Amino acid sequence: MKNKALFPGSFDPFHRGHEDIVNRALQLFDEIVIAVGVNANKSYMYSLEKRINLIEKTFAHTDQVSVTSYVGLTIDFCRSTDASFILRGIRNPADFEFEKSIAQVNRTLNHSIETVFLITSPEWSHISSSIVRDVYRNGGDITPFVSHSNLL
Repeated sequence: MKNKALFPGSFDPFHRGHEDIVNRALQLFDEIVIAVGVNANKSYMYSLEKRINLIEKTFAHTDQVSVTSYVGLTIDFCRSTDASFILRGIRNPADFEFEKSIAQVNRTLNHSIETVFLITSPEWSHISSSIVRDVYRNGGDITPFVSHSNLL
């Protein structure tokens, strides 16, 4: 049986912290599906197609990672892709409390899907997509925060 994990998020943009989580999780899972969520109530800086394309470029070197989009509940998308795990990165205690609540709701909705938390590596724990977007919007250099294949 293959261990498949779903790594959900808006990834606007996908940054080195995200990349670090996926690369480390490849040691734990046979397959990782990076699932770019679509929320009609959210305004994105980058189109869905651009976000997917940039993530695919980042992981072009491995067939263990695939990228797709989804709408609706993450737990429902896990079922539709046969993923047994939800992968989440934790940067700080606030992230943990937020993610713990979501994991408990998901567990209530489906006991067969587990959430796995990986602590972000210290060198990336200060990065968030909103910070990267702010640097980019204000003309700053984002190269320290995104992979070279991911330059926007």
